[in-house]
Amino acid sequence: MTGAITDATVTLSTGTLRGRRRGGVLGAVGAVEVVEFRGIRYATAHRFAPPEPPAPWSGIRDAVEPGPISPQLPARVASVTGPSTDDDAPQDEDCLRLDVRAPAAALTDGVPRPVLVWLHGGAYVIGSASTSWYDTARLVAEGDVVAVSVGYRLGVLGWLAADGVSDGNLGLLDQIAALRWVQEHIAAFGGDPAQVTVAGQSAGAHAIACLMTVPAARPLFRRAILQSGQLGLGLSSPARAARVAGHVTEGLDGADPRTAGVDALLAAQRHAMIRAAGPGGLDSSPAFAPTAGVAPLAPGVTWTDAASSGHDVLVGATADEIETFLAISPPLRAARRLPLIGRLASAAGGVVTRRVFTGPADRFADDAARAGARTFSYRFAWRAPASGLGACHCVDLPFLFGAREAWAGAPMLRGADWDTDVEPLGAVLRGAWLAFARHGDPGTDDLPWPPHSPGAGPTVVLDTVTAHRNGHTR
Repeated sequence: MTGAITDATVTLSTGTLRGRRRGGVLGAVGAVEVVEFRGIRYATAHRFAPPEPPAPWSGIRDAVEPGPISPQLPARVASVTGPSTDDDAPQDEDCLRLDVRAPAAALTDGVPRPVLVWLHGGAYVIGSASTSWYDTARLVAEGDVVAVSVGYRLGVLGWLAADGVSDGNLGLLDQIAALRWVQEHIAAFGGDPAQVTVAGQSAGAHAIACLMTVPAARPLFRRAILQSGQLGLGLSSPARAARVAGHVTEGLDGADPRTAGVDALLAAQRHAMIRAAGPGGLDSSPAFAPTAGVAPLAPGVTWTDAASSGHDVLVGATADEIETFLAISPPLRAARRLPLIGRLASAAGGVVTRRVFTGPADRFADDAARAGARTFSYRFAWRAPASGLGACHCVDLPFLFGAREAWAGAPMLRGADWDTDVEPLGAVLRGAWLAFARHGDPGTDDLPWPPHSPGAGPTVVLDTVTAHRNGHTR
């Protein structure tokens, strides 16, 4: 479809949106004017009900401010990532919103751009599309792409599977609704609906793997980038989902989840997460997550089914994923201060990283390559000089988004200089991700990237040596 453009307005089949122009954003060949439309409602949903298309509107609807984010508890990751703008963001159940950013020229020149859709992580209980961490302006300016950041229901509101209350997997249905919205409307922003790449980190990557198993979702995107997905945890079983639902019922103390206030639901969610984590809180697998056999997931689906979906695939993990989870767990953090226990915890952490993250990522790449998909793999191994966190979970995000102010003071970057350490490798990483979104191949002049060969492990290691070897020094 085409869009009638006046200044920063776009007319869709449902109504007209007014966005804003951001001015010059540093791109590959100088400053690029970027336009952004924020807080766009892509669907509506009653509590514990599937999403429905939004109603049309008359007049011009402002899309200049972030929309409300899914109700959520305070995050624990600040000791690793630093604070997030989500900490102060308005929360509301009416959270099925997305942000679109595009080069200003895309609104008028008639040249379709590749589309990059971002699904945020956060263990299915925290995060949003609108946090400054995930500002896609650099990607838009450097890659001449249209970027879409998607919010979806979290925690008890998005993933509770309880008889008579919620079937579960509502968050996945939200994501499918967002991808359908992209197919219908993204051309108005200058995007090409036939060139959609879905990218996500952590729970976002895990969700993409789920979507790759769903026949109705597969045609909605062409390529998939899976960063640090906890694929080794698989899917929640119906039995585990039922136990978690029971914990929620305990936490509500007789209140009806269909009518309870949001604060009461979040308190019950906290209770359920504590109970599900077990003694000492050592079980860090998500209490609220996609459940096997609940629509849209068919019974018995596996990651091999996902890898056989026919999508181009770029998949990998960081080298020391578990360090983030060790750092945010009070009992494990205290235990690591003891010399012997600390050494044992570090060794065990390496095993968990391999079992939950790196090993399953490599096997996913193996399966995709064997299925004939264009497949590329990586390991992100950059480590900040003074963080003590190594190449931990989330450390790749500042490099991907290049949002300096948003990541200022992040403990996982401690001792690194943005201009000499982060920006050079970030330029390499963004160039690869954008090349993949455009061509299905992350190889660039800066970084040749061989296809994945089954059994060989990741084909590219992203670290300081990579950046400097390819001329990205400042």
